[in-house]
Amino acid sequence: DDVNHYLNANETFVYTNNSPNDLNEIYMHLWPNAYKNKETALAKQQYKSGEKILFYGDPSVRGWIDSLDFTSNGVDLEWNFDSDHQDIAIIKLKTPLKSGNKIEISTPFRVKIPSGEISRLGHIGQSYQITQWYPKPAVYDKNGWNPMPYLNQGEFYSEFGSFDVSITLPKNYVISATGDLQTEDEVRFLNNMAKDCKEKIEENNFSSDNKFPESSKTFKTVRFKQKDVHDFAWFTDKRY
Repeated sequence: DDVNHYLNANETFVYTNNSPNDLNEIYMHLWPNAYKNKETALAKQQYKSGEKILFYGDPSVRGWIDSLDFTSNGVDLEWNFDSDHQDIAIIKLKTPLKSGNKIEISTPFRVKIPSGEISRLGHIGQSYQITQWYPKPAVYDKNGWNPMPYLNQGEFYSEFGSFDVSITLPKNYVISATGDLQTEDEVRFLNNMAKDCKEKIEENNFSSDNKFPESSKTFKTVRFKQKDVHDFAWFTDKRY
């Protein structure tokens, strides 16, 4: 939704317990909630460094994730937010996940995309930088769970996984994303744009108008796949 800057999605992930321990819960990162208000770890860190947009900026610049409903095989799972950080959730499992076993978990979710002036996830007008945007399991290692809140200064300790992602958006957006593009129509679209761009370069025929064109009324679905990577991000703009 590029008018109100919302992203509506559904996610299914398969989590494998590669540890020697039984797991009674799974900690989840809900990164977009870092942009929700001035109480988050991100807001407090930015305030200390002189960036006060989450404290005093217009409410429209903020972002969050909601509409979550975690299930496994159609059965509702109990979950709640971490007591200290609203960008972390804890899913309680019905039975312990034994070492070497897997569980499939699904949820819908909705992201209010924040202003791109704040951090990595965001939009500037109708140019979108979609990073750290989906519910993601935290890392469980020899020290236990590592449910770290989103911070601007600091890297992400995250699990690796394989991704199969389909993104639906107005037809005239150009999209770049993690992984290998699977959609033949989109390959042709990009090749035609590259040809058109080459001709404009040769003719020195570029417009200086950098305004966003009107969005197409029809939509397209573009699919990407990638194995064994740290994360999945995507970027899209109608002016590329």
